[in-house]
Amino acid sequence: MKSYQISVQAEWRPETLERILRVVRHRGFVATALHSKLQDQQLTLQITISSNRELSLLTNQLVKLYGITEVSVLS
Repeated sequence: MKSYQISVQAEWRPETLERILRVVRHRGFVATALHSKLQDQQLTLQITISSNRELSLLTNQLVKLYGITEVSVLS
């Protein structure tokens, strides 16, 4: 399995993390590490994920979620 690290910027809402992790799971990825930071109602997540699937299958869906402002691939 390949391992990737992505960064997700989002507006903070109580359900934001749940929605992101649900998309990760439904797209066939496994979250192996998660680092989060909340500052001024802005949520920053760094997620390490692994899968044999193409990373664009996940990132294309994450940017469609309500409140997501940026998704970037770190490695």
